[in-house]
Amino acid sequence: MADESKRAWLSPESYERLRAELEEMTTVRRAEIARKIEAARNEGDLRENGGYQAAREEQSKLEGRIAELTHLLENATVSEPPAATEVQAGVIVTAKIAGEEERFLIGSREASDHLDIEIYPESAPLGKAILGLKEGESTKFATPTGRKISVEIVKIEPFEG
Repeated sequence: MADESKRAWLSPESYERLRAELEEMTTVRRAEIARKIEAARNEGDLRENGGYQAAREEQSKLEGRIAELTHLLENATVSEPPAATEVQAGVIVTAKIAGEEERFLIGSREASDHLDIEIYPESAPLGKAILGLKEGESTKFATPTGRKISVEIVKIEPFEG
């Protein structure tokens, strides 16, 4: 089992959407690409076969995404959004970051393709810095370049995605 602090949070809806995407890739998409590769192989010289090269590249990207989703789904924390009393995975935070107000979800970036809100993982520098804070509390975090940025939690609300 993965370390709880490194587990991505997913809502049940996001988990099911990603599980369905993975199922589609491992059944339908893999078979389609295998047919493309076989058809291109039958065309002859593989060194100069653009269709074969394109199909192999598509296969490589698909297998990478399958591995990524498999890892995420096996290691995710799946739950309904928590009560919004402190910053934790699954809540929406409004914060003043370096003086600019920003609203975002703490959770997995995999949820972002169907949400109209910025998402920061708990493992990101900002996420790590604000976990456990309550409204009105502030802290600073270091960017990957070492710059210190101040953050003040303005509002915490439940995620209703």
